[in-house]
Amino acid sequence: MIIYTAKLDRRRLAAGGAATLALVCALAALLGLLGRPAASVSEVISPKGVRTAEDRLAYLGAYGWLVREEPLAVEELEIPKEMGPEYDEYLELQAQQGFDLAKYAGKRVKRYTYEVLNYPTGETGVQASLLLYRNTVVGAEVLSPALNGFLHGLQRPQGAQESAPPQGVANTAAQDSSWAAVL
Repeated sequence: MIIYTAKLDRRRLAAGGAATLALVCALAALLGLLGRPAASVSEVISPKGVRTAEDRLAYLGAYGWLVREEPLAVEELEIPKEMGPEYDEYLELQAQQGFDLAKYAGKRVKRYTYEVLNYPTGETGVQASLLLYRNTVVGAEVLSPALNGFLHGLQRPQGAQESAPPQGVANTAAQDSSWAAVL
């Protein structure tokens, strides 16, 4: 067995550490890691390979949504073969997220609807839905079924304060059956 020993001067060790740190920072700046804008979520999260309940929860979680593990509803829907002007806003919302529902016209999809537990405003009853064709997310939205509710994509609203998820909240969110009529 061979043992090597070295005697290090603390000043040289500190100078070497500072030089290494400066080199790493310079390299990071050179590679653009410090000043590069963050990639959009749609570039990072793949809609493919969403096979299981855990995959669906992870997909929503990647957008920052904490949802109840059990879906409020699982529905099988058929995307209309021809979509009139009543679908324009919904199709635009999906297109903004990188989804093209026209490619799935006439196909049967499953919609999984979950209760959102961490909506930034603290509003309860908010729902997140995923449309899946086979193992691929082909559409998604976050909505409030309240009378003056909202509908937006999976991106979290900008500028809203984050609220903590409620503790022990009963599963009381109303299901919005009108969306089944839209699809």
